[in-house]
Amino acid sequence: MSTKPVTAPTPMNDGESTNTSLNAHIDDIIAVRLSRRGVLKGGIAATTTALFGSLGLSACGGSSSTSGDSTLSLGFEAVAKNKNDVVTIPAGYEVSILHALGDPLTATDADWANNGSETADSYNRRIGDGHDGMHYFGLSDAGAYQADRSDRGLLCVNHEYVVGPFALHPSGRTAGASRTASEVDKEINAHGVSVCEIRRGSSGNAMTVVRSSTYNRRITSATPMNFGGAARASSLLKTKYSADGTATRGTNNNCANGYTPWGTYLTCEENFTNVISRATGDNASRSAKEITGLNRYGMTQGRKSPYFWETAGTDDLYVRWSASVTGATAADDYRNVFNTFGWVVEIDPFNPTSNPVKHTALGRFAHEGCWPCNAVAGKPVVFYMGDDSRNEYIYKFVSKALWDTADVGKGMTAGAKYMDEGTLYVARFNADGTGNWIELTYGKNGLDASNATYAFADQADVLVHARLAGDSVSATKMDRPEWGAVNPVNGEVYMTLTNNSNRVAPTATPSGSQLKPDTANPRYYEDLKSGTTSQKGNPNGHIIRWREAGNDPAATTFAWDIYLFGAEAAAAADVNLSALTDINDFSSPDGLWFDRNGMLWIQTDDGAYTDVTNCMMLAAIPGKVGDGTAAVAAGGTATIKGANATSATLRRFLVGPKDCEITGIAMTPDRKTMFVNVQHPGEDGSLAAPTSAWPSSQTDASSTRRPRSATIVITRTNGGEIAV
Repeated sequence: MSTKPVTAPTPMNDGESTNTSLNAHIDDIIAVRLSRRGVLKGGIAATTTALFGSLGLSACGGSSSTSGDSTLSLGFEAVAKNKNDVVTIPAGYEVSILHALGDPLTATDADWANNGSETADSYNRRIGDGHDGMHYFGLSDAGAYQADRSDRGLLCVNHEYVVGPFALHPSGRTAGASRTASEVDKEINAHGVSVCEIRRGSSGNAMTVVRSSTYNRRITSATPMNFGGAARASSLLKTKYSADGTATRGTNNNCANGYTPWGTYLTCEENFTNVISRATGDNASRSAKEITGLNRYGMTQGRKSPYFWETAGTDDLYVRWSASVTGATAADDYRNVFNTFGWVVEIDPFNPTSNPVKHTALGRFAHEGCWPCNAVAGKPVVFYMGDDSRNEYIYKFVSKALWDTADVGKGMTAGAKYMDEGTLYVARFNADGTGNWIELTYGKNGLDASNATYAFADQADVLVHARLAGDSVSATKMDRPEWGAVNPVNGEVYMTLTNNSNRVAPTATPSGSQLKPDTANPRYYEDLKSGTTSQKGNPNGHIIRWREAGNDPAATTFAWDIYLFGAEAAAAADVNLSALTDINDFSSPDGLWFDRNGMLWIQTDDGAYTDVTNCMMLAAIPGKVGDGTAAVAAGGTATIKGANATSATLRRFLVGPKDCEITGIAMTPDRKTMFVNVQHPGEDGSLAAPTSAWPSSQTDASSTRRPRSATIVITRTNGGEIAV
């Protein structure tokens, strides 16, 4: 989830935009319906007041509370911004390392050696790289899902990408465009997901990994998987590996995550474009329709993966990373391998022998994550999703089946019931603070063979090309939708929009994929604290939120505002629209999570404020949609913002080590043990000139060991609940 500007494919190229559709932007709507003068007269405020007053308050199964739990308070002193090579936490808290890249999941494999000597095969039994999204599942004595258990559980952790790789190979990656099989095998196995059993000791609330637990498991880029949903067995998913289009191998670039009410883990494939190459001249073997689909997802002919896995040999394990036409039919090559990635993948952590399933009904795009609504018996199960690239969309999926609590613990059987049939929607944010969910179903809203943008053949075609479907129905282009979260107290939904360096001034004429500001993405300004080159547009990002209409998780309308704007404390008022101060200013919000009490946790992945501080995590008492006012952002665009942050409602809880991203968060049900992931510490350095020695530096300031991504455990020294 890197926010750094990129000009060519890299393993962390999140921000690349391929959306050059001509669907209307919100600024066009503003021109018709509103003006800045109208905002200054209170036009938006009046409109939104009427709207918010007419909507129900407990969408997605929340309680009747309108502002969260009023008994919540932030019971810690804010951590100061810093650039230290340790994880800094408040006084009265302790931090330990649960696991890091290369740590073994068995008792028979040796500990990580700090020299890259571990074998590729051993990474089928070792913790992977690039720790990201994660979830904790309570584990009963009988080996079943126990939602309220805190002293024993299974922790599922995503491994997004190979960092550097500083710690994986003896001397870093071999130079050149032709890879060695031993390195590629290790990198393939270092991607994916780790599942491990963890337990508390005889005293305290810290946890350790139970090595050799029968639940410990690695899911990698080579693990067999099945397809579910309407695209299963589609001609678009047929490959040499699965001629009938029902199966595939591997999950890649697993960014954020989700979980299900029945107790399974959801891992989400984000930057899958970066593991696949396509030959120059391949368009000559493709139909015009195929070329449209490939281009829309960034897989243009001649594109080279930064990994070059396809160059490691003629074995099928390597050839499959090329999406070029080489055979007579799709069953003879991997021309469709690109379509087998970009999905939400379900894993049953309680059944280590079960195959993961890619649920196609939830659409194919750069899935940042997949977050469930609060499940209510007799109502559909709802999941929210973001497509993490500039100018992309926010989606939701509404199950056909209605939630039955008897399905808790039924694993992949329940997954098929609730995630293989349902309706996919894409969001449109209107300028007056309302929004609409537009259905993406074949035969509706122009999604059929007569579509001028792309001739959809069936529902499988709509799902495989969900971005093109979103273009066709004029969904709202957003500033990189990242993590989402649903408030368990009132059901409101939050999503981080981490940044967008591709915006232009409201008076400018956009070119290509550039965008002017709009109501839901309103700021345009220059950040002059990012080194020799200023960042223009929205370099600090914001968090949008919405409330579904009528207390209905399946509603097709909603009300929205912008909860928080990232900014430096000293920034101008029209940039620092949320009135942040030194105890709570931040930039590029990314990770987002609600604990069971309704406290919101915000994590950053930043490149615009890192001259002042390393990335961080904040705790917030969030309020509710409509608790703020109308505003005018830097650049002159009207918007609707939430209440200003204060020291009582938003504080910095943690600052990470050098060059890192803080991402992924989980907590035991009793709120006494917190898990946080630290990704790519020292990524700006090299083996020859390291900039970090974390996690070793956490306990040894003089350490020169290689930096590694890792999961940390945070507890209170008095044994109490976290942050309150």
